[in-house]
Amino acid sequence: MIDPAAMVNRPAPGRDCGTCTLCCKVYEVPAVESRAGSWCRHCLPGRGCGIHETRPQHCRAFFCLWMTQDFLGPEWKPDRARFVLTMDPTTRWLFVQVDPGAAQAWRKDPYLGQLRRWAAAGDRPVIVFVNKVATAIMAQGEIPLGEISADERLVMRELPGGRKTLEKVQAVGA
Repeated sequence: MIDPAAMVNRPAPGRDCGTCTLCCKVYEVPAVESRAGSWCRHCLPGRGCGIHETRPQHCRAFFCLWMTQDFLGPEWKPDRARFVLTMDPTTRWLFVQVDPGAAQAWRKDPYLGQLRRWAAAGDRPVIVFVNKVATAIMAQGEIPLGEISADERLVMRELPGGRKTLEKVQAVGA
């Protein structure tokens, strides 16, 4: 199980990005005017960042779970899996940011089965994003959430009988 308390913001021994640049495509980084789903204009796909020495702090500080968690095998490296895994340290929700050019990659073996096991074992959702469209993998199944706008947040609610669901709510102060 992924333990956010044990997560560090540095690569695990023997891990490096190598030719992987998928984070430069799947995340929005306002500091460099990149949009989720399109390559950052500074990215040299398969080679790295064209402004590596002057890249924004956001990019400098980012390491995906494959980089920090050595139990994830080579099949989980983003350039092979076609998605980037991260975990929110507050909610402990696992996020899967999928390359829109391979929007169904997360549904393939061995990924979907393991994502379901992580959701069930942690009794918390795994949230899959293809650009801004989200699907929650919960212990009881998948919940299509649709597009999540910048002024919305996901909130988990407990239903009668102990089942849980996710809802989109307007962010406070938005």
